[in-house]
Amino acid sequence: MLGIIGGSGLYSLENLTILKEIEINTPFGKPSSPIVIGKLEEKEVAFMSRHGKDHSLPPHLVPYRANFWAFKEVGVSRVLAISAVGGIKNTLRAGDFVIINDFLDFTKKRDNTYYEGKFSCRIEGKDKVSELLRNGKVVHVDVSDPYCPEMRKILKEVMTRLSIPYHYGGVYACTEGPRFESVAEIKMLKVLGADVVGMTGYPEVVLARELTMCYVSICVVANPAAGISGKKLTSEEVIEMMSLKEKEIGLIVREFVKLLPKSRSCSCKETLEGAEV
Repeated sequence: MLGIIGGSGLYSLENLTILKEIEINTPFGKPSSPIVIGKLEEKEVAFMSRHGKDHSLPPHLVPYRANFWAFKEVGVSRVLAISAVGGIKNTLRAGDFVIINDFLDFTKKRDNTYYEGKFSCRIEGKDKVSELLRNGKVVHVDVSDPYCPEMRKILKEVMTRLSIPYHYGGVYACTEGPRFESVAEIKMLKVLGADVVGMTGYPEVVLARELTMCYVSICVVANPAAGISGKKLTSEEVIEMMSLKEKEIGLIVREFVKLLPKSRSCSCKETLEGAEV
């Protein structure tokens, strides 16, 4: 099943025929919102609001581990994440879509792994993830290609089919938040190769890999990052931009669901092979 995560300004999914809403308690706490199971393009999908239905969770307090574990429990094996970001690269404009291919992590105090060796949660279950956790294994996952290549190609095809302008490839710098970045921080991130900046892309991408899920991220540039336009940054403009893009996002998600094959042909499901010590 495909799991869809809605970011700032996206708290429900257009044209989703809701089948049920599930409240889940996980070994890692409660997820951000109930998981909505529904039908889209005749396929079953799961939707979750990253910040909660009423946007009550700031980026640094989103229960990332609980979110992805909850997805795992309902049978999600692929995740499409939708996020608002600030544009760093000169060619990016407000309203542009970016299909991310790599990340830089500048978060500070987030729970960013399931695998904590002898301190891991002891999970019952027959799958590889549960076995590693139950046995207190130390695990190092490879993130050389963190965003599912198969899903990225499908997103590229979707954007081309819909004639929606997009940037294929981009480095996402994730900062702790909840404040916006300083001008000096943006200058630093630009030197380091970041194209966009946000506060939620990490640890999502890594947690997905630890659970052998495919993960892909499509971002909407809500505004130029600090110091680029010379204007004050506001949360209001982020929500406004996501609202303006809501129809396009709905079209993208529907077409993506339609084109996504039933079986996975990528190597994401093999992430744990050779990862344990």
